[in-house]
Amino acid sequence: MHQPLLDHLAKETAALREQGLYKAERVITSPQEAAIDVRTDGKEREVLNFCANNYLGLANHPRLVAAAKKAVEEHGFGMASVRFICGTQDIHKELEGRLAKFLGTEDTILYSSCFDANGGFFETCFGPEDAIITDSLNHASIIDGIRLSKAARYRYQNNDMADLRAKLEEAKDARFKVIATDAVFSMDGYLANLPAVCDLADEYGAIVFMDDCHGVGFMGKTGAGTHEELGCFGRIDVITGTLGKALGGASGGYVSGRKEIVEWLRQRSRPYLFSNTLAPVIAGASLEMLDLLEEEGEKLRGQLWENAKHFRTRMEAAGFRLLPGQHAIIPVMLGDA
Repeated sequence: MHQPLLDHLAKETAALREQGLYKAERVITSPQEAAIDVRTDGKEREVLNFCANNYLGLANHPRLVAAAKKAVEEHGFGMASVRFICGTQDIHKELEGRLAKFLGTEDTILYSSCFDANGGFFETCFGPEDAIITDSLNHASIIDGIRLSKAARYRYQNNDMADLRAKLEEAKDARFKVIATDAVFSMDGYLANLPAVCDLADEYGAIVFMDDCHGVGFMGKTGAGTHEELGCFGRIDVITGTLGKALGGASGGYVSGRKEIVEWLRQRSRPYLFSNTLAPVIAGASLEMLDLLEEEGEKLRGQLWENAKHFRTRMEAAGFRLLPGQHAIIPVMLGDA
């Protein structure tokens, strides 16, 4: 290894420590639940977990654990292949169909993560002659996907529809125009103004892309997501999301939307074509998760919102300053860390 590179990286890492930005990983010795066992300095202690994305508490649900065991027994541990060679099982196709039905879309394609799904969509479908108008607070995976596409990027201020209109005007001569937004901005818990975004897309002939990782499973009457919550069913062209948060908490992502888009991604999306297929254990457990949401989703979502309301009420009563919002992400403002 070239020593100057190692010296440079060591110096940069040391700077992170000095700035208080070094990321130390918590070692958890129990399943992911509301109360977890954490090992610190060789000692274990039980703590309450307020920072996972396990919105519905399904990460260690007995039905999903049983379904995972069954999937391993019936479909094996792994596929050792990409999808288009010999990596597609019946449960993968069934899960894609079930997700499309759940989300209210025409078709769905599975990826190993939503990071891959976002990158795979933008890189595959757009080029230098196109324009992507992206919210300033969008997730890193959207930012990286736009870079890979080499499309012209226009950045509008968070949820600022006047600025979005201005950027659409600037991009009016592009071949294809895409408005890209997180449905829920994960640092603040704010919802995108999807109705206004869709109205502007209709006016300017733009495609609407929405990452709903922090909405699918519990937003909306049936848990279909933020587009259901905000009355935008059928108006979103592309929805990406994850199986790694409310929908079981394991891993895996998807692109769901117009059938022509999904079919093209199957043919040309590099993260899909050159990554191993989603493990059968995740596909099998995810199918059980969808069954569980059909049967108990209303109860699970009700418990989530009751917990969020209780937390917000008690924290405010204790004198903490919280950001306003209508989501289970509740930022507690502590000032300088």
